[in-house]
Amino acid sequence: MVHRELQTVIEQQFFKGKAIIVTGPRQSGKSTLLKQIASKVELPVLMLNGDEPEVRAQLADSNVQKLRSLLGNHKIVMIDDSHKIKNISLTLKLLVDTFPEVQLLVTGSSSFGLAHKEEEPLMGRLFEYHLYPFSLKELALSANRLTEQQSLEKRLIFGSYPRVIQASGQEKSCLLTLSGSHLYNDVLPYTDIRKPQQLETLLVSLALHLGSEISYHTLAQTIKADCKTVERYIQMLEQCYIVFRLGAFSLNRKNEVKKTKKIFFYDNGIRNAILQNFAPLHLRQDTRALWENYFISERQKANHYKRHFANHYFWRTFQQQKMDLIEEADGTLTAYAIRWEQKSRPKLPAAFSTVYPNHQFHIVDPKSYMNFLM
Repeated sequence: MVHRELQTVIEQQFFKGKAIIVTGPRQSGKSTLLKQIASKVELPVLMLNGDEPEVRAQLADSNVQKLRSLLGNHKIVMIDDSHKIKNISLTLKLLVDTFPEVQLLVTGSSSFGLAHKEEEPLMGRLFEYHLYPFSLKELALSANRLTEQQSLEKRLIFGSYPRVIQASGQEKSCLLTLSGSHLYNDVLPYTDIRKPQQLETLLVSLALHLGSEISYHTLAQTIKADCKTVERYIQMLEQCYIVFRLGAFSLNRKNEVKKTKKIFFYDNGIRNAILQNFAPLHLRQDTRALWENYFISERQKANHYKRHFANHYFWRTFQQQKMDLIEEADGTLTAYAIRWEQKSRPKLPAAFSTVYPNHQFHIVDPKSYMNFLM
């Protein structure tokens, strides 16, 4: 059993008068996380699943009397797949306000069902966390660093979803099923997308342009839509933890790129499943992009679980001086040069170090990457 970093973070927030909501992509291990936490606590735990019709009926449009009868003497209430329950946000608000002695721990497969619909009713009443596919640190601690380092090629190709890692020899079919599930069970049911083919074409285009700067105008031409539609689709994909955006870092210097973006995938395996390309690294032309995507997504996981709040960007000038990742936190900039092969030792561009003197600089390669993720 892989211990999830988020478990310790969540347990430290128990009984502080707020609901704890865990969002994240389908099959990232949220149900297992609830079971792991429940197995440790000594207080009575009530486990509810939004998949069950009886649970949905009890919690939809509920009232204080019904909730009191349901809770009994339980001090911890866990609700899995809560986004499937009608008006769950109002029920959670009622629980928090009426039963402050009860700790709520709630999960949902996508942020459409939680982070947005519950935002207003639960304002100031929740701690919200994201559970991603396994992080490098979680996997390394469950085995050892050397074993995980030897698995780097697998991570670049098949990603880190729990179900995929456990399906040794069946990774391809597992990922193809999972990638389809993300699209048709997480994105489309929560949106008014009338042309699913547009979204599928967009995902393929994003996968092909992995690690490259791209504009909404170019994507709009590709899927035959307008720029606002493209932006709305990408926001939906972000809210379902399929992709995330990196903007260009700039303080409005004339020679710095400002408007383009890079779009990465939270998991390499999902990206490769979209293209149906699981070829080994020595047969690929996109190894550099896969490596960059892997490190940046893992860095996001590491920061989130450590509660290290940072903004992420890329940086480039019109003279083609560039830095792969800029991390901004507490007034400090950290620049990362992400390299798969070290033909020469990269240097921080003078145009960056002169304008941004308060910075740190690191070179990331397959020999050193664990130091920045552990």
